[in-house]
Formats: sequence, C-alpha cells, structure tokens
Amino acid sequence: MFKKILVSLALAFCLNLIITPLTSAQILKKETGANDLAIKTAQRANLSDMEVGEVVAFTIKMVLGLLSIIFLVIIVYSGFAWMMARGNEEKVSKSLATIRMAIIGLIITLGAYAITYFVFNYLPFSGSKPGTTLQ
Repeated sequence: MFKKILVSLALAFCLNLIITPLTSAQILKKETGANDLAIKTAQRANLSDMEVGEVVAFTIKMVLGLLSIIFLVIIVYSGFAWMMARGNEEKVSKSLATIRMAIIGLIITLGAYAITYFVFNYLPFSGSKPGTTLQ
C-alpha cells in the first residue's frame, strides 16, 4: 500500500515538472509584465506562437508517449521473468498475467491517442488552427 502511494506521488511530481513550465510560460507570455524567465521558457519550448489548445495537445501527446514506453518496458521485463521462471508454473502464470495487463494498457493508451488526435484535429472547438496536426 505504501509503495503504491509513493509511486503515485513520484508520478504526480514528474508530471508536474513537465506540465507546469509549459502552461506557466504560455500564460505569462501574454501579460505585459511577464518576467524574463517565462519569456525564455516559452521561446525555448517553441511556445511563442502556440495557442493553449495546442499546448494541451502537445502535453497529452508527451504523456501518452511516456505511457507507451512504460508498457514496452513492462512487457520486456515480464518476458525476461517468464524466461527466468525455469518451469515454475506460479512465476510463469504471473508473468503471463503481467503481459496481458500490459497489452490491455497499451490498447487503452492507443485508444486514448486516437481520441485525442480526433478531438484536437477534427472537431471545430478544438482550439487548433486548421491544417495543423497532432502527429
């Protein structure tokens, strides 16, 4: 239980480190008294000409890409654990269950990416400019 809470807090902290500079640079660059750090952050992240909807789409794309990498690592780890089980049925079944859960998670992530792609590119209220793509 404690381990799950610790992992959740670490993940929330990492996401905060990614999202906060993007959004604060986007908000502060429009103010007249924006500080120099916010302007530099917006320029380095290529946010100087992006709308808020595009920043959200970019952030969602980054998070979904990170999740895909995590699922790949889980599948490789479970395959390695399966090979190292040496015929122990309990370890083999645990590895197979982990692989199944990782595949289901990957399918959910790909579905979320497809929904995000559709919303930010084809719906009229998406906030993105016509002709831009999420890619």
